[in-house]
Amino acid sequence: MKRILDACCGSRMFWFNRQHEDTVFMDIRNFEDTLCDGRKLEVKPDIVADFRDMPFPNESFYLVVFDPPHLVRAGDNSWLAKKYGKLGHLWEKDISAGFNECLRVLKVNGTLIFKWNEDQIKLSEILNVIGKEPLFGFRKSKTHFLVFMKE
Repeated sequence: MKRILDACCGSRMFWFNRQHEDTVFMDIRNFEDTLCDGRKLEVKPDIVADFRDMPFPNESFYLVVFDPPHLVRAGDNSWLAKKYGKLGHLWEKDISAGFNECLRVLKVNGTLIFKWNEDQIKLSEILNVIGKEPLFGFRKSKTHFLVFMKE
């Protein structure tokens, strides 16, 4: 069993090694497209599944990366929606369910890395929805990386 889960891998943009051998790359989407500027976009997960209902047993991974879609306002066929995905109008319920699923599949004392861009939804709203305080994190522009540990 692999030790790392990327629960919303998308095109694996922030990975140095996009084929990391100890990682399960999961996404609800599986497609290829060409963006308006001519760049090719590939979302090719190892497992197609929904982050709100993951197909893994409890306590399967030592590290979980949760980088869910952060947009609620984007055209369905826009390059933003294609690249980053899009949340529905029940985003609070979806993010809460996804965060809880990440904790469920995380081993005790395991680490959860949560990435959020607050372009449309503020980080304070997200923290309110998930109801957990991060250990620490950092911010670059509107993007936050937060670290949680499962007790």
